[in-house]
Amino acid sequence: MSRAPARNGAAPRRPGDEDDICPVCKSSRYLNPSMRFLVNPECYHKMCESCVDRIFSHGPAPCPVAGCARTLRKARFRRQTFEDLHIEREVDIRRRVAGVFNKREEEFESLRDWNNYLEEVENLTWNLLQGVDVKETEKKLDAYKRQNEQEIKQNAAIESQENANTEAQFAAQREQARLRREAARNEELDERREKEEGRREMVDMMARGDGDADTIARETQKVVLKKSTARRTAAERSRQQAAAKVDNGAAAPLFSIQGLKRVVQPAPEKEYDPFGGYVIKHEYYYLRDHYEHSWLDNARSDAQITAGGYDVREYCARAMMEAFGGLGVFVEDEIREREEMADKGVGTASAAAAGGGGGEGVDGDVL
Repeated sequence: MSRAPARNGAAPRRPGDEDDICPVCKSSRYLNPSMRFLVNPECYHKMCESCVDRIFSHGPAPCPVAGCARTLRKARFRRQTFEDLHIEREVDIRRRVAGVFNKREEEFESLRDWNNYLEEVENLTWNLLQGVDVKETEKKLDAYKRQNEQEIKQNAAIESQENANTEAQFAAQREQARLRREAARNEELDERREKEEGRREMVDMMARGDGDADTIARETQKVVLKKSTARRTAAERSRQQAAAKVDNGAAAPLFSIQGLKRVVQPAPEKEYDPFGGYVIKHEYYYLRDHYEHSWLDNARSDAQITAGGYDVREYCARAMMEAFGGLGVFVEDEIREREEMADKGVGTASAAAAGGGGGEGVDGDVL
């Protein structure tokens, strides 16, 4: 069964067109395709542009939608950006909150403080989106705005400057790309023109009879090649000069970024010390650089021994340390000092017991 054509030349009605009906005058886009809808961020009720002009042209007036008594102004009506009004409202609320809580990460002492700040801002935003404690949340928002008005303005100016720098950087990149395309196109045109001029010159020389055809062709090809090489060298030199200007800071305002953290270079790692800083002093012997011994000479020259990293000097140093490690340790002196401390009553309990009695007997002898 064929569908009846639409009357008055209007477009066929599609599913979802019920949302394109003005809630005030009940006009439909089905009958008036040029009708535009506007929304007010105060209540996000959609109405046609004719109703806005008719109701709010003489000043503020309450919202004509049934059940809404908020006062609206014509200057705040705007076209809808998103199809879903809930998304439209959420974007506006997040933009308004972000305009007040616009602190930057480098202002905080630690990452945890920064994350706590973001969580608090998200809690306030969520309350406004869900309608939870709206009055209390608005009070906190206004109080924070009054207390930090100067900081908010400074951060807003920094963000605006960063956006301007980023936009200028993109514009400079687009301009450079355009200049490269134009230079490549001009180079191609110049190359074609030189080839055409060389061909005409070759034909003229052959017509005048200045030489045979092969000689004239070779000479003409050499001339064209020299011109092409000179042109490419000049173009490459100009590109290098432009790049040098950028490196020297001539174009720094286009690529400057403010608010970045200072990069702290890590300290170089210290050489690994297996002794943890303890220095072994050779008080009783002197370590030579070379010791004469048949086995040591064989160890120095045998690839099977040295391939694994074996060092004869380390072996000699360990052997000397083990040989002289007991020097300077006098056991008798240590025993005598221990006995003297036990006699004076300042030794350990075991030393006191070995001296001839318990702790109480020793104390009695001393007293």
